[in-house]
Amino acid sequence: MTSASVKPVPGPARRTVVAAAGAAGLTVALTACGGSDDDASSSSASSGGSTGSTGSTGGSESASTGGAAAGSALTTTAEIPEGGGKVFDAEKVVVVQPTAGEYKAFSAVCTHAGCAVKSVADGVINCPCHQSNFSVTDGSVKSGPATKPLPEVQITVSGDSISLA
Repeated sequence: MTSASVKPVPGPARRTVVAAAGAAGLTVALTACGGSDDDASSSSASSGGSTGSTGSTGGSESASTGGAAAGSALTTTAEIPEGGGKVFDAEKVVVVQPTAGEYKAFSAVCTHAGCAVKSVADGVINCPCHQSNFSVTDGSVKSGPATKPLPEVQITVSGDSISLA
């Protein structure tokens, strides 16, 4: 009576399984945390001039200064409350009115982890992901974990219309 010894069928090595699981986890983490802030911040981060306008009479201001969305009306001055603002998700821009008649815009992509800021209240632009807060006056960090300010985005105010520059 001879019986054949049972040998286990070789499968993937333990090292291969662990490496595959790690790669899959890294892919998920990078996809979830990665932001595509290249469009909003790279095109506007280098331009640091003043974007405010008194919004009084406007008149003959030209809105064709470049960019695909440039010149198209984004909102009206009546939509932006003093000390507050409005987030435009599709354009990845937040437009604010720090003081009466002064309008500014910043990237709506948080500099901490690439999340979109969601609200503006009491002079603060709020990111819900990790509770970073930014000043409506200059985009500077009021509370972290973000350490870099929101990049300024150029806008034009003509009459009561606010457009991307």
